[in-house]
Amino acid sequence: MSWHGLGDVYRQQIVGPGKQPLFLLLVGFIGAFLFIRFSVRMIRRGVRWWPGNITPGGLHIHHAVFGLGFLLAGGFGAFAGGGAGPGRSVFGLLFGIGCGLVLDEFALILHLEDVYWSEQGRKSVDAVIIGILVTGLLLTGYAPLGLVPGERTHWGLLGVLAVNVLLSLVTLLKGKLWTGLLGIMVPGLSWVGAARLARPHSPWARWRYRRRPRRMARAVRRERRLHRRADRARTWLFDLIAGAPDKLAPHHTATRRVAERMAARMTAHLDAHEARRLARLAARRSDRTPGPQPPRTVGTARRDRSAARRRAVTAGRPRTTALPRRPGPRPARHRLRPGR
Repeated sequence: MSWHGLGDVYRQQIVGPGKQPLFLLLVGFIGAFLFIRFSVRMIRRGVRWWPGNITPGGLHIHHAVFGLGFLLAGGFGAFAGGGAGPGRSVFGLLFGIGCGLVLDEFALILHLEDVYWSEQGRKSVDAVIIGILVTGLLLTGYAPLGLVPGERTHWGLLGVLAVNVLLSLVTLLKGKLWTGLLGIMVPGLSWVGAARLARPHSPWARWRYRRRPRRMARAVRRERRLHRRADRARTWLFDLIAGAPDKLAPHHTATRRVAERMAARMTAHLDAHEARRLARLAARRSDRTPGPQPPRTVGTARRDRSAARRRAVTAGRPRTTALPRRPGPRPARHRLRPGR
């Protein structure tokens, strides 16, 4: 097909029905996402020919900030301009660029921390792909929940749509994100997702399968057999598009919290050990340091022995070793020599 033929198809399918703003929104969405992913991967590799991060005054400005600017410009322009002129297409393109930049850092906004290159950062790719699919469905003629403005709506259709929304919610609770979100646009997908078993780590499994061990076991076997293959393909595709995440992020907040807790425990243990050592040393010094000897009586000797026992218990030694020695000459110690 020649370029002239492609132009005719574009005018008939996009410009004629008035879908050019939505088409440019999709183009800006995909183009901004691919560009910013290429940019961050080049920055991660540290190549010299590509500009680095924008850090005025040492402050790292994420590209979601620029995305918000594009979103505001496109939204304000679309609402303030009105009509279907060429300006509306430009504003649609700006809005799509903003969507691509903001959703690429969706995980940072969700977790309120820098998880871009961690496993949690994969949520950004999920959000971008879902946004592109929804925009593509709208462009090809699908309407949310099957409703088309201007057509007559019956109560039966509203009931079917309400059931579809409810089943989509059940599908999302069962841990099937893609099926639940696409089921809102394409009726029937959510019905299948709601009828099948939930994923083991989903809220539905925690609520409903806790007292049903057989069903939980079936869900675990299904997860190992089917979803593991799908997760491998998904991981390969995401690594190809967005780059492989870091296995362990040293700057991650959760990792830092664990390290701080371990350091606090070690410090507390060392402090307790040092306190016990100092107490033993003080008890030994008090036992060895002679003081002014008052006239000893039976009551004084008992009090001395009691005080010595308390010091021994405080120092962690057996109480029998704390008894004061009786006055008198020490017995001679004879060492056996070899041959005797």
